[in-house]
Amino acid sequence: MDRRFFFKVVGAAAGTTLVGAAPRDAEAAATASRSADDAYGVLVDLTRCVGCRTCEVACASANGLPAPSEADDKPGAPPRATNDTQWTVVNRHDTSKGEVYAKSQCMHCIEPACAAGCLTKALFKTQEGPVVWRADKCMGCRFCMVSCPFDAPKFEYNSWNPKIQKCQMCWERAKANGLPACVENCPNEALTFGKRGELLEIARQRIYQNPGQYVSHIYGEHEAGGTAVLYISPVDFAEVGFRTDLDTTSYPETTRDFLTAVPLILTAFPAFLMGLRQATGRSAEAQDAPHSEA
Repeated sequence: MDRRFFFKVVGAAAGTTLVGAAPRDAEAAATASRSADDAYGVLVDLTRCVGCRTCEVACASANGLPAPSEADDKPGAPPRATNDTQWTVVNRHDTSKGEVYAKSQCMHCIEPACAAGCLTKALFKTQEGPVVWRADKCMGCRFCMVSCPFDAPKFEYNSWNPKIQKCQMCWERAKANGLPACVENCPNEALTFGKRGELLEIARQRIYQNPGQYVSHIYGEHEAGGTAVLYISPVDFAEVGFRTDLDTTSYPETTRDFLTAVPLILTAFPAFLMGLRQATGRSAEAQDAPHSEA
């Protein structure tokens, strides 16, 4: 067995994989860091939301979705989740400070787990901030649904040509210098659209200037590594149904070492088999070859 040749092949494959992965990781981290403050986002002020659900209607109209039903909006009704025909919902919550309304939708994470887990890059984090879905790249694996900590992507199970459905933050409108439909139509200015860095400053000012009106917490500033949709609230976020068990590290960051090892395995293992086959083949050829006469 030609050990030198065997280890040369495997070593070259592993080295190529690692050298290729490291710059991509560094570039991705640098891009995420730059975009965090400059990308667009939405600040949701729960003290200003009156539960009119105008944002739901505006979202449906702007995105060609069915009009939201009013039948499920009754006192005591369980909170509604977003679905494939309704990308944003407003729920009422009985809290320690009375009724509080909370809008939910895709959080457009700074480092979205759905995009990191998408094998075909159908879920894509744009430079402008929104996380969008691209139909021409999706193969329907639904890894995005499994990986999202906010349960945002939804699958059209009842369609012959199913799509992933979720809030796009009205990316097409934003590219034309427009506002997301929900923000534009909110009658009580509970929603503010702008650069994430500016929204954080607005949120901090409101909390600082009104200490009895808000809890001292901006939801989305750090949760899951940070999100483009930010919230300020009069009550603890657990009271309005938000996940409060999320780490401040993004999901892709948590799994980066594992994901880096995946291409290594996929590349090195075939090389391992190829090296083993060639080494074995050479050994067999040597055995089959006629012995030279002394």
